[in-house]
Amino acid sequence: MGKTCTIVWFRRDLRVEDNPALAAAARGRGEDVTVLPVYIWCPREEGQFYPGRVSRWWVKQSLIHLHHSLQIMGSPLIIIKAQDTLSALLHCARSTGATRIFYNHLYDPVSLVRDHNLKQQLLDRGFMVQSFNADLLYEPWEVYDDNGQAFTTFDAYWKKCLNMPFEPEAPLLPPKRLVPPEGIVLGCRAADLPLEHETEISSNALLRKGWSPGWSNADKALDEFLAGPLLDYEKNSQKANGPNTSHLSPHMHFGELSVRKVFHCVRRKQLLWAKEGKANGRDSVDYFLRSIGLREYSRYLCFNFPFTHERSLLHNLRFFPWRQDEGYFKAWRQGRTGYPLVDAGMRELWATGWIHNRIRVVVSSFCVKFLQLPWTWGMKYFWDTLLDADIESDVLGWQYISGSLPDGHELDRMDCPQVQGYMFDPDGNYTRQWLPELARMPTEWIHHPWNAPADILKASGVELGSNYPRPIVEVASARERLQQALAHMWELDANARAALPDRTEEGLGDTIEVRGTGGPLHERMVVPRVVVKRQGASSGSSWHDQRVPSIVRQDDSPQINKLGRNQLISHQGSQQVCATDIEASTDVHSCGSLDRPSEQLLISDHQNIPSTDHDLQSTAESSSVRKRSTNNNQFGFSPPSSGSSMGDSLQISEQGLASPDAFGKKMSKQLFNINSLAETKFDEGDEMPSRQSAVRETKRQCLNKALREK
Repeated sequence: MGKTCTIVWFRRDLRVEDNPALAAAARGRGEDVTVLPVYIWCPREEGQFYPGRVSRWWVKQSLIHLHHSLQIMGSPLIIIKAQDTLSALLHCARSTGATRIFYNHLYDPVSLVRDHNLKQQLLDRGFMVQSFNADLLYEPWEVYDDNGQAFTTFDAYWKKCLNMPFEPEAPLLPPKRLVPPEGIVLGCRAADLPLEHETEISSNALLRKGWSPGWSNADKALDEFLAGPLLDYEKNSQKANGPNTSHLSPHMHFGELSVRKVFHCVRRKQLLWAKEGKANGRDSVDYFLRSIGLREYSRYLCFNFPFTHERSLLHNLRFFPWRQDEGYFKAWRQGRTGYPLVDAGMRELWATGWIHNRIRVVVSSFCVKFLQLPWTWGMKYFWDTLLDADIESDVLGWQYISGSLPDGHELDRMDCPQVQGYMFDPDGNYTRQWLPELARMPTEWIHHPWNAPADILKASGVELGSNYPRPIVEVASARERLQQALAHMWELDANARAALPDRTEEGLGDTIEVRGTGGPLHERMVVPRVVVKRQGASSGSSWHDQRVPSIVRQDDSPQINKLGRNQLISHQGSQQVCATDIEASTDVHSCGSLDRPSEQLLISDHQNIPSTDHDLQSTAESSSVRKRSTNNNQFGFSPPSSGSSMGDSLQISEQGLASPDAFGKKMSKQLFNINSLAETKFDEGDEMPSRQSAVRETKRQCLNKALREK
């Protein structure tokens, strides 16, 4: 028997420990199994979500670290600059005679589409292609409710995860040795990639003082967290200043640290502290694990609702009048809003690429609630500037703040930055650190200098409007403007509902009506319905392979009837077939695939639209592909304004760009993190006093009117 060569395609899994794709590739008998580790730098495929400066710096350092580790193991990392990933993989296969290509799953919409299409083309060329779970405790298709539908609230999802009939798999040990292939593949050094421009070197010098990228450094960071902050994590993690959180989020985003390793390590600590009677340790672990759960949930949402990077999950706030004010946006980005805690957070973000999750909540809430800027603008800026920039987690955080999820902040909840300043930075040290112009300001006035007496301002060297700005917007006026915007939104929403002949949600088709937990604004919320169809496993597919959800249209219109009803996608071996009377198509996009054979996903949509070649396709493709093929948006959202030039949202397919989302939604007092593991939760005590404002009365009147007309 000849040698078997396997290409291991590294992406956001830059580690050798607990790397399922690498472990599977190295499994075999001695010299008969060769492994070619490959990293492909292909910025064209990243689209608008090209990594920001600090993310690129991290990737560079992490690749150098990984290359050194793999070289010691016997097969160094091959780094390739390419115009497209498929060509690079085919070149590697031709040079080495590789017949197998292994990689680990990604769950953001761009990667779902790219990986699905790439896999089909490699299978068509005769390669064995296998993918693995290296990023989650449980795959998104393993966690559904009793009705086979995707969860839309975090508590229900996380409760199901914690009560799964099987524990997350234990982390894998790194291979002891790798055998390199006989062929030669020319690559480049990490330093040769355009990851760090000459003008960025001085700025990146600050990053080296605070961070150490690389998988072995990630292990050290985990050990330090377990030995230090974790024990009192529940009590101290809300403090903005000091080493009170794990700081593991960048390591986990780039895959230097396995979530399964983190989970099992903190669980062992919890058991140990329980035996020692340390109740605070037990509670701290539970509190920290919710942060892990939120990271899981962010990927779960992006998999099941892959439009959420550019559209709110809920349908209700599609009429919210976001202010596309670039002047406000610039002041917010530069930390010149006149609110010290907000400004300190934004300046720390620019300087270091990281801010405490509590501060992320404060600055994002100010952006959305006080300035009423589109949440997609803020999400894109976070992507450009955060070390742990993560599409899925940033989507979750910004939709949470903007009221776009069934559980979370209501859009009319406004937490005063002054009050939050004294909650999370009571001594003002954090603010003074990042706002040197306020360094001499007494603690009594540090979070509201505009109220300080003239002699205090003079003694502190603060001249409002000169060396520190006055508030860009007054709290009272911002609250009034928000209430007016909500009243206008509900009026338009009620009129739109009343105009529909059957009083259904236009474009949503088969939907789930969710009862929110955030008060009157959450009384009725609609999200697309996701149903899982379970069938017997096919013998030709791997249990490990990634699934891609499929959309099925159900409609009585002549244009769509040709597809039949209740169409399903079935998996037979490595080929995808449509279990309907649909005509055979050579386009790999025409049939969505379910690479896991035991379950099938069905999303119903009763929308009447002209038939296209993409009548049946991956949900990850549908939100942009169908948007281009019809004027009616598939998920019931009005098209975003096209005039905006800021914060453009993610391009899912290879053509067509989406603009910033002009809609929002709402949520409850639930725990939702802004980044992949920046830990905190929102407490009910943080909420401002409820306001029986005109917007709620207007909403009730509009809905009652619509019901009477019905």
